Amino acid sequence: MDEKELVYEAVLAAIRSGEPGCLLTLIEVRGSTPREVGTKMLLRADGSTVGTIGGGPMEAAALLEARQALTEGTSRSSYYSLEGTSSTDLGVCGGDARVFIEVLRPKPTLLIAGAGHVGQPMALFGQQLGFRVVVADDRAEFANAERFPGADQLIVGPYEELRRRVEPGPRTYIVIATRGHEFDELVLHEFVDCPAAYIGMIGSKRKVRTVFDSLLARGVSQASLARVYAPIGLRTGGQTPAEIALSILAEIIAVQHGGTGEPMCRKDNPAASAE
Repeated sequence: MDEKELVYEAVLAAIRSGEPGCLLTLIEVRGSTPREVGTKMLLRADGSTVGTIGGGPMEAAALLEARQALTEGTSRSSYYSLEGTSSTDLGVCGGDARVFIEVLRPKPTLLIAGAGHVGQPMALFGQQLGFRVVVADDRAEFANAERFPGADQLIVGPYEELRRRVEPGPRTYIVIATRGHEFDELVLHEFVDCPAAYIGMIGSKRKVRTVFDSLLARGVSQASLARVYAPIGLRTGGQTPAEIALSILAEIIAVQHGGTGEPMCRKDNPAASAE
């Protein structure tokens, strides 16, 4: 496998795993440069790289800017000399190159703990909304490709081992909807302090109180539990599994985009605002 194939394989693997990174591509060169137009390299979030756009100070300067681009989440292009200085245009002397730095932002991950009746429509809706859908259950007869044909990943195993098999990040949204409060508690205990953007648990107020009291007794802090959306979902009045799944995902979308879930007509309806 040549270098270009290695870079493409690494990019594909990063996308599939949900790992962010930057793809650097030489899009213009002038004078004597070690690599030709189209040469690519990948910068992973952990700082490791695959491929090279020429090495030396020029590559080091491009990688420095790529790290900044990754932090800010914005793609960009810049010119660099072989000495590593950047500019807005190619220099009159040889050995300059323009590098396009493309930020690879993976899909947000929707982790559904519980492959029951609500989990099925939630996985379907999540896929349609652009999430990388991961479904986990301790029963192989529930968490399988036949029931979840669109899931990106299916995890079968004890809930107490789920945290070891999933690495949640700031673009992970976790929905806990297992078949019983004891399993919900197991999952919540494992993930309550993780850096996920959203953690929600299905259930009545009474069930939520029971689980929270148990976790407090086990040493989980009140502050940690305060970030959990429970009971989960917006108050739509829906009762079917699909309606419940929709209310949960509506809440997730609101969190994702900084919304409130409030009906738009309450603020934008001229008749309502005139009252």
